[in-house]
Amino acid sequence: MSFDHVSLAQAIAAHGPVVRVVVVSAQGSTPRGPGTAMLVWQGGQQGTIGGGALEWEACAMARARLGQPPVTVTLPLGPAMNQCCGGTVTLALESFAEAPPEGAAYGRPVAETAPPAPPLAISRALSAFRNGSQTPDITHENGWLLEPLTAPRSPVWIWGAGHVGRALAATLAPLDHLALTWADTTADRFPPNPPVPPTPGDLPTLATTAPASAHHIILTYSHSLDFALCDALLKRPAASIGLIGSATKWARFRTRLAAAGHIAAQISRITCPIGDPSLGKHPQAIAISTAAQLLSMLEKQANAASKGDMTG
Repeated sequence: MSFDHVSLAQAIAAHGPVVRVVVVSAQGSTPRGPGTAMLVWQGGQQGTIGGGALEWEACAMARARLGQPPVTVTLPLGPAMNQCCGGTVTLALESFAEAPPEGAAYGRPVAETAPPAPPLAISRALSAFRNGSQTPDITHENGWLLEPLTAPRSPVWIWGAGHVGRALAATLAPLDHLALTWADTTADRFPPNPPVPPTPGDLPTLATTAPASAHHIILTYSHSLDFALCDALLKRPAASIGLIGSATKWARFRTRLAAAGHIAAQISRITCPIGDPSLGKHPQAIAISTAAQLLSMLEKQANAASKGDMTG
């Protein structure tokens, strides 16, 4: 778990002051572990620290802390909350009107009684990080809190808000290492209360605005739109391109893409079909297998990059 600077900045831009609630320590049986966080604002929230009475109480405390100094509270779940977990959770509640500076680790006092200088455990963890000997874990000591900041998120563009697109967006939305863009032709194609902010517009034109590092998953309601997106994305850099469809559809697309001037090496950048066809055609099955395929690819890329950093 890490401090998600991007999500915090986006929430502040959308809702104004936000209180971030983070589990800084947990003893015994608890719903979630240290580093689990949620954002709370007047009238809403994002994320979860485990639901139930704990989360309800934390949200109420957070809204009372909007604009106030940070505070740390310890809650025994059994006696205080009448929860079956029976453990004890310590929460830090911090109000933000703007996101803190970007960096790789964020250390600060989170209690009114915290000393002005960081305690030894925090100083040592920061020093270990700065000299490259250790990646910091969440550390809570004497009113101070140190968290690693979330690494840059992998951009993923989901093209289409039909049944599979909705299932895929809902599956990927909770993953904080992904930056999702969900696009379709009109706003009314998206469900009420979408898990990802909708991006309506002309899809081939939108494709020209995607970053070169984006992963694309194409599953619109129209074969002609699917083809137009394939054509547009092959003309520019992309981390990966996946297309929903059968072997017959892909054979036709390969022929049409070649006729449009794309060479075989370019066309092979597209993966079709996406996911694992052996799991069936139910939208949720396609979404789950496609998400697993994407996450596996991202993990392999991260491992390769890590090995490159160690040998470079």
